[in-house]
Amino acid sequence: MAKVAVAQMLSGENLEFNLAEVERLAEEAAANHAELVLFPENLALLDSRALIELAKEDQKSQVITGFLEGLARRLKLWIIAGSVPVLNESGDKVYASCLVFNSEGEWVDRYDKIHLFDVDVEDTHASYRESDFIQHGESLVVSNTPVGKVGLSICYDLRFPEHYQKLRIAGAEVLIVPSAFTHVTGEAHWEVLLRARAIETQCYVLAANQGGEHSATRKSWGHSMIVNPWGEIVSELTKPGPGLIYAELNLDEVENRRQAMPVMQHRDKAGF
Repeated sequence: MAKVAVAQMLSGENLEFNLAEVERLAEEAAANHAELVLFPENLALLDSRALIELAKEDQKSQVITGFLEGLARRLKLWIIAGSVPVLNESGDKVYASCLVFNSEGEWVDRYDKIHLFDVDVEDTHASYRESDFIQHGESLVVSNTPVGKVGLSICYDLRFPEHYQKLRIAGAEVLIVPSAFTHVTGEAHWEVLLRARAIETQCYVLAANQGGEHSATRKSWGHSMIVNPWGEIVSELTKPGPGLIYAELNLDEVENRRQAMPVMQHRDKAGF
């Protein structure tokens, strides 16, 4: 059994305030004996237009990455930073990178968001075009952690089940979905997609979301949750704003579900 924490945030335009919230939530998770804490997408800054300059500054002085390394080391806590801007090779865009830090403060894994949110939504923000600022990643990542083999993803990836099937094939026992789901799309699809991904892969799913009103035109759904391999919601934060939820992960449950219903073997026999 391993205790995990999932953090919900309400990140805004003030980097220092957002990082102070990360520190406060990480300290609370450590005080409650979590071995690992997951933070949502865009934990340091929600505004996509500002991410390029932030990534340039971070490349020079490690404003974010150095802070997270030090925090993990001080608290002896594994930290998964849902997404941090990392400057691309040409310096004109960023990768939305999910970074994994071990309890020694070492940056051990990085996943760059593959599916970018270029959509029109029926809310006051109306249009989202992540590809204007973000370069899509190309590789899937499964990270070895004390709570199991963790398959990494970010937000819009959730709508692509093959992403998670490949993570399962690569050995994932736990899936993470750090997100900034809009209120409109979250209300319609957040829970059903998370539970479906858990059921399909027979994995735990940890989903850390932004939650609440960031500005006059930006509102996130929240409802951060933890889902077990049977698709049941183990824990959910139903109120907006920052907060933490916890669960004990039992990897025997993952194995038992897979033995009782060997869907991957049946999938292989069907030629998929």
